[in-house]
Amino acid sequence: MSSDRPQKTSKRVESAELPPRERILAAARQLFYARGIRAVSVDEIAAAAGTNKMTLYRHFESKDQLIAEYLRQLAAEADASWEQAARAHPGDAHGQLEYWLRGLCHGIEEPGNRGCALANAAIEIPEKEHPARAVIEQHKRHQRAHLAKLCREAGLREPDNLADQIFLLLEGARVNVQSIGHGGPCQRTWDLLRPLLERSPRRSES
Repeated sequence: MSSDRPQKTSKRVESAELPPRERILAAARQLFYARGIRAVSVDEIAAAAGTNKMTLYRHFESKDQLIAEYLRQLAAEADASWEQAARAHPGDAHGQLEYWLRGLCHGIEEPGNRGCALANAAIEIPEKEHPARAVIEQHKRHQRAHLAKLCREAGLREPDNLADQIFLLLEGARVNVQSIGHGGPCQRTWDLLRPLLERSPRRSES
């Protein structure tokens, strides 16, 4: 299942099957996630994509615009995971919620996981006027709203409060991957989330 992080790609993105724009984006995804947005130069991205700065700027007018598009692509892929959950459990909001959460927790446990790419970017980009900020904030709000929607449709009481608890636990787990590493509490994310779902009373219960 997709999460808020790039999928694994080859170390050098030079496939002739990909047009320059896609190669540049693929290289940026790999480098930004592995090393951080500020640490990676435009020259390095162009080299990894098998092209040059002139071509990069022909497709993206600035590094900031490339960052925004990188995050926009990841946000779209993460949002698609809700559709995957819906297909896996049609008409079952509780099943969709559990399926989505299990997938995200499994992703957090993977060795190459460095947390949520959008949350990482938010730390590196505090400037509200940066084009990436709107992408980050919109995605995070949408994710929290969708959690509340599924909690509501599952018939759980206080769905907004439950969604906030789940959302904050997930955000904390993904930061924990960065701060402590995979030996930390992030490995127990599902064990901590599951009781929230199991103990949340249904609205029909007294």
